[in-house]
Amino acid sequence: MNDRPSLEDIRRAPKVLLHDHLDGGLRTETIVDLARDGGYGDLPTTDPGNLRTWFTEASNSGSLERYLETFSHTVGVMQSEEALTRVAYECAEDLARDGVVYAEVRYAPELHTATGLSLERVVEAVLEGFARGGRDHGIRVGTLVTAMRHQARSMEIAELAVRYRDAGVVGFDIAGAEAGYPPTRHLDAFEYLQRENAHFTIHAGEGFGLPSIWQAIQWCGADRLGHGVRIIDDITEDEDGTPKLGRLAAYVRDKRIPLEMCPTSNIQTGAAKSIEEHPIGLLRRLSFRVTVNTDNRLMSGTTPSEEFAKLVDAFGYGWDDLQWFTVNAMKSAFIDFTERLELINGVIKPGFAELRADRLA
Repeated sequence: MNDRPSLEDIRRAPKVLLHDHLDGGLRTETIVDLARDGGYGDLPTTDPGNLRTWFTEASNSGSLERYLETFSHTVGVMQSEEALTRVAYECAEDLARDGVVYAEVRYAPELHTATGLSLERVVEAVLEGFARGGRDHGIRVGTLVTAMRHQARSMEIAELAVRYRDAGVVGFDIAGAEAGYPPTRHLDAFEYLQRENAHFTIHAGEGFGLPSIWQAIQWCGADRLGHGVRIIDDITEDEDGTPKLGRLAAYVRDKRIPLEMCPTSNIQTGAAKSIEEHPIGLLRRLSFRVTVNTDNRLMSGTTPSEEFAKLVDAFGYGWDDLQWFTVNAMKSAFIDFTERLELINGVIKPGFAELRADRLA
């Protein structure tokens, strides 16, 4: 049997997604509709196919800052309750069609208040869309509310996360350009979340190096690292080629701190040169708690299945590897232990077993 899964097979596999931005995964047809209905006139084109190409090309600059500029258009059309609910519903539908059984999708409520929506109405509109999409398409979606690291509203957003955690908000995050905006600027929000027994992840080690990761973990107490790809800077090789972990890398591995890795996005932002050279290969061999994610499906022109397929091509991964990544992600989710275990033992492992059996038949 050839144990290398095809893209078609991977689409059938149960998948778990921990790092996906709501404003980075819109359908271009929806962007055009919402721009027309909401009076947003700044799109570079109103042809959905050409718009899709524009987003992909604009995202392939090798710069995180340039990559983030593309979001002005998606955020620009997500300024009403109806738009937010529609985008969330379609996100759940698209992920379910790709075989995702559990997802945590993040967004920054503060970016969707330009026309007067309150933070609470933003959160409620998104939750409504995910609830309906989950029911209709058989997927469990939790949300992460994100604060922008260059702004000063992180405590406000952290309080939102706690207020809505029983309604579908499973955690908190900070995002945006890392350089010049260390996570310690938001230390009061992280300390508040810890006192409230709440979960949070921090974008760290994508556009900036080891100090960002160190602060996120040791100062702020992050449960997970958003990207964390630059942890590779703390791994060297002995003369015989044996990897040697520095103290920070060893701590991350020993503590089983999950890394929310997004291979295609990392190449676009210059955090990695190619899929073949992406640190995920070494980190998987060294048994870090690695997970595979999409970051922004529109900007990266990708899906969860396609991210896995690229890794299969680059590293020769088989079903055991893909299941390992998926179980890692489910173990690292911000829902309770019982739910995680039910999905691992009741959905993920049986799903992969069935795929293996089909290949043997």
